[in-house]
Amino acid sequence: MSPAPFSPIAEALEGKHILVVCGSGGVGKTTTAAALALRAALLGRRVLVCTIDPSRRLATSLGLTQLSDKPKPLPVEKVAPEAAGRLWAMTLDTKRTFDALVERYAANEAARDRILNNIVYRNISDALSGTHEYMAMEKLLELSNDERFDLVVLDTPPTRHALDFLEAPDRMMAFLDTTILRYFLRPYFIAGRLTIKVTTKLGSIVLDLADKALGLQFLRDLSEFFLAFEGMYDGFKDRATSVHTLLRDPSAGFVLVASPARQALEEAHYFHSRLVEKKMPFVGFLVNRVHLEPEKARGRRRGADAGREIEAELSEGLAERLIALHHDQQLLARAERHAIARLEVDSREPVTLVPELDQDVHDLRGLLEVADLIVPLGGERRPGRATER
Repeated sequence: MSPAPFSPIAEALEGKHILVVCGSGGVGKTTTAAALALRAALLGRRVLVCTIDPSRRLATSLGLTQLSDKPKPLPVEKVAPEAAGRLWAMTLDTKRTFDALVERYAANEAARDRILNNIVYRNISDALSGTHEYMAMEKLLELSNDERFDLVVLDTPPTRHALDFLEAPDRMMAFLDTTILRYFLRPYFIAGRLTIKVTTKLGSIVLDLADKALGLQFLRDLSEFFLAFEGMYDGFKDRATSVHTLLRDPSAGFVLVASPARQALEEAHYFHSRLVEKKMPFVGFLVNRVHLEPEKARGRRRGADAGREIEAELSEGLAERLIALHHDQQLLARAERHAIARLEVDSREPVTLVPELDQDVHDLRGLLEVADLIVPLGGERRPGRATER
């Protein structure tokens, strides 16, 4: 079976090699990534879903206690015995990925060991702002060349703002660029070795302030770290450039996830504009946890008439409260739809709606339900789909 032809997300699942699921924190990126990967596997593709979420929500969504940093096959046949594809899942080990890059680009074993054993490196390799995002891109480049997978679905790191995924790696590369830091740490970069010799008056002032704030031992460790990284920066930068090239390729695509809250939708629109500016291939928006209007029961009347119909069974006060609740839900649903319609019109991009579920997703069957809401199989139109395109 093939998915509904009007869905750009369905087309991406069948034709893309890389699918990046991004958005700000708390909008359901992880569940969305897992559901999309499951649907692609049910369409017959060999799919890997990779999460960088340190809270391990992907493992929970897949019904697992934990995920390895190696691709782990999942029993898709339990929910779809007829499935022709396969599904793997893994999580990113930021520290190991960073270590692997150091081993790749270090000039020799001595330089490699100096970095890996450096106290500054050990503290920043898993905590520095931008590290998760940069290493996610590095792992994506590695996985894109793995012939086992037709499609790699990347669940991007949880960030306060969706734009952090694109900008944080540049911030980390700027940190590793020793040009500016060499100036401030000049007292330690004399003749290619560590020393506390001061060559300028400014250097003396900087050294005195840094000593009071950080301590000389920390400055020695820091300067040693950047000395060891000399000659490796270009390699790191080249890999980052290769990833950006990969993400601009037509075989890649971005799915931007948001919630129906107005602020989240505005941020999603801004992030989309930046993707367009960076010439990244965009697939579509997906808005999670949308409140649907109460279903209109056939042959039933609304408003005051509805109250009269149930007054015989319920107390007057309870009937009025139920009617008020029904009215509030209508208003909320309509307000959300209005805000979503604004996003669709302003961006001129397709929007897929996923209604709020009654319970959390904690196994493959739950993911299958989400997948069916996002990309239903066959041509039947289901509730929760956005306008056709």
